[in-house]
Amino acid sequence: MHTVVERELELQLILSPERSIPVPARLGYRTDDPYAVHISFHINSENPVNWTFARELLVEGVFRPCGHGDVRVWPTKVEGRSVVLMALSSPDGDALLQAPAAQVSAWLERTLRVVPPGSEAEQLGIDDGLAELLAPTPADDLWLRDPWPSDESRDGE
Repeated sequence: MHTVVERELELQLILSPERSIPVPARLGYRTDDPYAVHISFHINSENPVNWTFARELLVEGVFRPCGHGDVRVWPTKVEGRSVVLMALSSPDGDALLQAPAAQVSAWLERTLRVVPPGSEAEQLGIDDGLAELLAPTPADDLWLRDPWPSDESRDGE
């Protein structure tokens, strides 16, 4: 059984210092993908635009600038309000999005209660899967025997 933590919110797509447009979005976190956050932007198209990146990046970005390359996140204030900015880059274009810091932080806290930092690997069951995969079986005895006895003579023969 996997847990999903979602939140609908309205982001602002920054077009210029003077102009932005609202963009409905959904933040998503799934315990079967414990290292990632998923954001779906509902723009005027048939399908939403989906982005996936490290939860740790968003957690850190609420407090200080972080990231490089395709995803960068940093906190700031706009007209006295705390916001989180996300700069997203892809071959299709770039976007600068502004999210209310309080709403993003509250959602992140819920994800951190479901899967605390450092316990993500436990959700994946990697250790159990590896142990099962590497567990010896009776057939392993056949593989461990040397199928070709040595040609060297013994005892001076």
